[in-house]
Amino acid sequence: MGANTADAIIVGSGLAGLVAAAELGDRGKRVILLDQEPESFLGGQAFWSLGGLFMVDTPEQRRMGIRDSADLALRDWLGSAQFDRPEDAWPRKWAEAYVEFAAGEMRPWLHAMGLRWFPVVGWAERGGSYADGHGNSVPRFHITWGTGPGVLEHFLRRVQDHVKAGRIELRFRHQVSHIIMQNGTATGVSGEVLAPDTAQRGQKTNRDEIGEFEVYAPSILVTSGGIGGNFDLVRKAWPRDRLGEPPRDMVAGVPFHVDGRMIAISERAGGHVINGDRMWHYTEGVRNWDPIWPDHGIRILPGPSSMWFDARGNRLAPPCLPGFDTLTTLREILKTGYDYSWFVLTQKVIKKEFALSGSEQNPDFTSAKWSEVIRQRILSGKSATAPVEAFKQHGEDFVVAHSLSELVRGMNQLGEVPIDETHLRAQIEARDAQMDNPFTKDAQIMAIHAARNYRGDRLIRTAKPHKFLDPVNGPLIAVRLHVLTRKTLGGLHTNLDGQMLGADGQVVPGLFAAGEVAGFGGGGYHGYNALEGTFLGGCIFSGRNAGRSRAIA
Repeated sequence: MGANTADAIIVGSGLAGLVAAAELGDRGKRVILLDQEPESFLGGQAFWSLGGLFMVDTPEQRRMGIRDSADLALRDWLGSAQFDRPEDAWPRKWAEAYVEFAAGEMRPWLHAMGLRWFPVVGWAERGGSYADGHGNSVPRFHITWGTGPGVLEHFLRRVQDHVKAGRIELRFRHQVSHIIMQNGTATGVSGEVLAPDTAQRGQKTNRDEIGEFEVYAPSILVTSGGIGGNFDLVRKAWPRDRLGEPPRDMVAGVPFHVDGRMIAISERAGGHVINGDRMWHYTEGVRNWDPIWPDHGIRILPGPSSMWFDARGNRLAPPCLPGFDTLTTLREILKTGYDYSWFVLTQKVIKKEFALSGSEQNPDFTSAKWSEVIRQRILSGKSATAPVEAFKQHGEDFVVAHSLSELVRGMNQLGEVPIDETHLRAQIEARDAQMDNPFTKDAQIMAIHAARNYRGDRLIRTAKPHKFLDPVNGPLIAVRLHVLTRKTLGGLHTNLDGQMLGADGQVVPGLFAAGEVAGFGGGGYHGYNALEGTFLGGCIFSGRNAGRSRAIA
């Protein structure tokens, strides 16, 4: 083969692309992997993740007293997905196949590769309505030791072995703008060589063109990610009928390079996007006081105890509780006519319940050292982890006060609409009055008691119920929460081999997609709701399927 020909071309060097490349290399295929960003960005968005994986019936779960099964996980997935469209046939097959993988081969395969997980399994997206509706019935969020980089390192090692053997070639600053088609079959890609850039990983890089390129292969695999870094595309795809008008103000949970370019390029080549109106944006975003990319936001991963108020200071009704039902909460917030909301909590709550999403915000987990975890999370006295305390001190969305009057004054300096102290106080006092007994009529207090029935939550994730207005539990803290963009749930329509399907439902010869650009599989294997741990899990699964596909020559 010539220098510009290969068995397969992969566009995008994020997790899905790396998994596919590693699998193709194992099969002896020659691969050219292209990415518009510098080599220092290798691994894409997954590098910044917490490293959580949705897995089912694992040793970690069993050690924590969690009884899980493939059947229960599939019930939860389908109750959350709510597939209701004719085009959901392949997404449903992908969902069923992923749950089977997550309950079977996934953990032993990853464990043999070298991945390890924090022993306390997290309970994300708890639902909060009915058993057949949205949410995880049991904890399934497995945090990888080393977080996102700890997931990537094992696939990077495999890819680098193939690079050394001459099977894989990595070409950075190569921006694909066209998929070359001949007689309806993909045969290559072309685009622009971009000028070198020494930006820190995740920062916005230049788009200065210094040349052109063409490379050829009988199989073209697109693994370029979603649209979360492109607010214009997010607003264009926003499901106004379900969620209302898109927020005027948002923060970005992903870097600028998550721009969605390859979606339209793939469509022009014959691929077809389905479920483009399905998306996943968080309601607990705060502006990063030390930003890396434009409009950089960080998601708070909350335990269940913070009181949640809308912009006017009205308490949100269940299931709009911290960590329970993301999209229902998003819809309710936007109904108010404002695009922000508030957490009100105490130092006892922030100490035990606040985690920040991302590898860089969890240096102890990222270090994969027990000594660091113990130092940050157990031996820190009344303080939260160092990154959380830094946000409390420096973050523009945080208010810390020793009285409710002082707290409300700080909130009103940040908010667009004033909060009435008397009204806020009455709601908190009513909640505090429920603390004198081990039983309650308050749904959130019930949820807290239920959470503490799980050993993992009681140990490290859910504060002991206490009165917020008792000074001994202070100081009081308020956090202004923004909508934070993150996941593209719809995407390029594919079969289980990762082959792109056209608008007629037929395979587009030579074209493949995996990862977020394919809605993590099939064009939307989450349906309407994500259960968490399914971003990295979906990239791994769909990348593996494509890399092992016998449809790739």
